[in-house]
Amino acid sequence: MLVIADSGATKTDWSILQDGKIINQLQTIGFNPFFVQSSDIKYSLEKELYPFFDNTAVSSVYFYGAGCSTENKGNIVFNALEDFFSNAQINIYHDLLGAARALCGTSPGIACILGTGSNSCFYDGKVITENVTSLGYLFGDDGSGAQIGKRMIESFLKETMPDDIAEVFKNTYQITLENILDSVYKKPFPNRYLASFARFACNHINNTYINVLVRNCFSDFFSVQLTKYNGYKEYPANFTGSIAFYFSDILKEVAQTFGIQTGIITQNPMEGLIKYHTALT
Repeated sequence: MLVIADSGATKTDWSILQDGKIINQLQTIGFNPFFVQSSDIKYSLEKELYPFFDNTAVSSVYFYGAGCSTENKGNIVFNALEDFFSNAQINIYHDLLGAARALCGTSPGIACILGTGSNSCFYDGKVITENVTSLGYLFGDDGSGAQIGKRMIESFLKETMPDDIAEVFKNTYQITLENILDSVYKKPFPNRYLASFARFACNHINNTYINVLVRNCFSDFFSVQLTKYNGYKEYPANFTGSIAFYFSDILKEVAQTFGIQTGIITQNPMEGLIKYHTALT
């Protein structure tokens, strides 16, 4: 059996294949090694995967994960997977390479992630050749759910959000300054907390203030990320992630203002990764 995993900040999608066919698809929490340890991963695997298939029958695992950009961080995930999939060859890759393989296959192109966080790269069909460093939800993640949520909370707290939509925001979440600061500075996974407010933006995208806020976040992404790549106007920009998927109309419109063509836009990269790996077997 072959296992493919795509792990973001919020969730991990798992596909189990046998003879090129999907026999099961499951979901666990996200395994970003900047936020979880090997013990956390092991606990989740035992609880959420073990009951549903024979992990000892797996021969290869391809894990694409947010935060797995260095050997040190990748080893946090590797150690947990090696214990769980005891008979398998474990392959750990950054989620950005997963996005590139899913969106571009073996052809050159620009691949982007717009979900809880954000990232982008130029991919030559085999490896990533250019990457503007993503600095996470505190210093980067332009265009992401975390940035959209952060800007809405900031405007709400600083009372720069128009009264009409601020009242709806307040009634929707019943939040206070204290629980916002608690969630961001004391509780685990502040990026997930911030990104959770992107749902409000999606539900109220016809509100002028929210619409402009989302457009400005996407404009930041194109300005800070994509315009830095050589030939960024020559190749379509392909996207994966919930933010890209649910705000695709606005994303395309903002891309046009930068002279950027949009290509494939998917909610997640799993279908493309399955196609990529089954083509190799």
